Amino acid sequence: MKELVEYIAKSLVDEPESVEVTEQTDDAESVIKLKVSKDDLGKVIGKKGRTAKAMRTLLAAVATRDEKRSTLEIVE
Repeated sequence: MKELVEYIAKSLVDEPESVEVTEQTDDAESVIKLKVSKDDLGKVIGKKGRTAKAMRTLLAAVATRDEKRSTLEIVE
């Protein structure tokens, strides 16, 4: 799941080398933290949060397939 978020984020931003994705996992849930440069933060969030919501939806679909829960946090 970490790779999916990293791939999407690097595709959206102008500075793909600044993308950092970390994953904290326990038995049933994983928290994925996405950090990008301040200039690219708006591109990852999107207008009215639509891009971030779409990323969360994709992540939830993958997690459901694996019978887990996952959360995406976008860190400034």
